[in-house]
Formats: sequence, C-alpha cells, structure tokens
Amino acid sequence: MRLLAFSAALALSLSTASAAMAQGSEAFYKGKTIDLIIGYPPGGSNDVYARLLTQHMGKHIPGNPTIVARNMPGAGSFLAANQVANLSPKDGLVLGLGAPTLALDEKLGTPGVRYKTSQLNWVGRASPLVNIVMIWKSVAVKTIPEAQKTEVTLAGTGAGSTVSIYPSVMNNLLATKFKLIMGYRGSNEAMLAMERGETEGHSTAWEALKTAHPDWVKNKDVSIPVQFSLKRIAELPDVPTALEFAKTDEQKRVLEAILAASEVGTAFFTTPGVPADRLETLRRAFDSTMKDPEFLADAEKVRVGIDPLKGEDLQKLIMQVSDLPADLTEKVRAAYQQN
Repeated sequence: MRLLAFSAALALSLSTASAAMAQGSEAFYKGKTIDLIIGYPPGGSNDVYARLLTQHMGKHIPGNPTIVARNMPGAGSFLAANQVANLSPKDGLVLGLGAPTLALDEKLGTPGVRYKTSQLNWVGRASPLVNIVMIWKSVAVKTIPEAQKTEVTLAGTGAGSTVSIYPSVMNNLLATKFKLIMGYRGSNEAMLAMERGETEGHSTAWEALKTAHPDWVKNKDVSIPVQFSLKRIAELPDVPTALEFAKTDEQKRVLEAILAASEVGTAFFTTPGVPADRLETLRRAFDSTMKDPEFLADAEKVRVGIDPLKGEDLQKLIMQVSDLPADLTEKVRAAYQQN
C-alpha cells in the first residue's frame, strides 16, 4: 500500500513538474525567434534538413516561436560551430547544424576549431549521414581498385568537410589516387563542376545526390565505388563500404573511428550553458517533430530520409568520439591528413 501511495505521489510530482516546465517554456518562447545557424551554403542536403526543421519544430515548442534559418558556411562548418559555441546567446534561442566530424576534428586539433563538442548541448539527430564518392560516366575509373591505380580528380569544398576528409583518408590508408580540387562553394556547385567536366567526380552525402540529382543513379550518369559508413545502407546494397577495403586490423580500427561520424549524422545542437528546462523543451520538441506526419510527408517530398536519435543518446555518442584512446588518436590523425 505504501509503495502504491509513493508511486502515485511520485507520478503526480513528475506530472506537476512537467506542467510547470511547459508553462515556463511557453512564457519564455512566446513571440520569440530561434536562429538556426547552418554551417553550409543553401541548397545542399544539410540545408534541406535544417529548413524542414524550421518549418515544423516551432509548433512543438510551447509558445510556438518562429525558427529562422541562417546559412553560415565556411571552414567545413567550423565557422557556424564556433559561432554557436562562443558568441551566441546561451538562452535556448539558437540552434546549430555542422559537420558530423566536429567531435573528431576537435580531438585531432584541426586548425580553426574553437569549440568544445562536449560542452555543446545536443538536441537530436534527424538521420545518419552516409557519404559516397561519385564518378562521372565518361571516366574510365569505376571501382576502388581502379582508383588505387589511376588518379581521379574530385571537386572539393572546405578543408574540414567530410567532402574532403573521406577521400583523403582513402588516399592515406588505402592508397587510392583521389586528387581534390578545392574551392567549390558547396556540393551543388561541386556536382555542377563534375557535370561540366571541370573535375571527374565528387564526394558528398548520399542524401545530397538524391536530393539534387535523383536521376543520375537511375540513368547511370555516375558510378558509386564506395560509401563511407560502418555498414552498407539499404539504399546502396551493392556499394561496398570503405571498411570493406581494410587489409589490416589497424586500418579497420582507424576507419571505424572515423566512420563513426556517419552515425552522428545530421545532428542539431544548441549553445553551452542553456538552462536545463529549455534544453529539455528543445529535445522533446525535436523528438515530436521527427514523428510529425506533416514533417515526414515533407521529408519524403524532398527525398531525404528520417532516422532520428534522441539528444541524450547523441550526447553519449559525441562523448565516445571525444574519449578516443591516445594511441588510436595518433593513427587517426595520420590518416586524416588532407592532400
């Protein structure tokens, strides 16, 4: 009887606390604007995910604030991450979206990093982010063994972006001959360069290719020799992962550490120091958005997949990357050197 009474009292207490938190959040967020800072230029798959969120998440936040997307590309999304970590107000009115390798870049001391991923408050992941290499149909190289023998030029963007990181890792670990031509402003511009013949290929998110040029795979305008993920995804069952080309246990360990970023994926965060009740509000609103039928219908229209991860679980995943052992960190650092 006492246990039942205690359980009832606890449930009532939690319910009361939840209602009070909702009322407090509604009073704070009503009439406010949340800035969503996107570390990429307009038009790519990351931008598509972010703008979908701006259209739907506000109605799941008590007070229904407006969410405004603000693109801040540069330095492989480090500019946006640095902005959110160091300069943005710590009041729950700022969200950010950056590269899934942010934690690994911090661990390796990549130039330009001025944030602490463990201090960022992670709100949730919309989907894993699997990168691929695509090569234009007129190029003779179609497979990784062929790319280990013959140079292939790839259009590149920021030095800290997975667009350049993953091909460089392949070169350093697996002796491919990808040559990055840097300076393109986002994957849309890079894909246009490939189509024009300025370069022979491009490495980007599978979602970016699906969103911008869904016909290219169907019409065999491009070949896809590799996907950068821990296991083959359902949409690319015949495309090998980079991990499948590892020849030694050490290569496998290094690749697994780097490819963990695919699990971080399209992940949204807010500033350090956000009040706990507002972080809770943002996380639960994100979770509700990921289940919203209207959001899911809009995601299907623009051809992006939704496979969410709660903010609490995402925070743990980020900490696993941050806690990479010292010996493995040095091996990853050597593989991470960009050509």
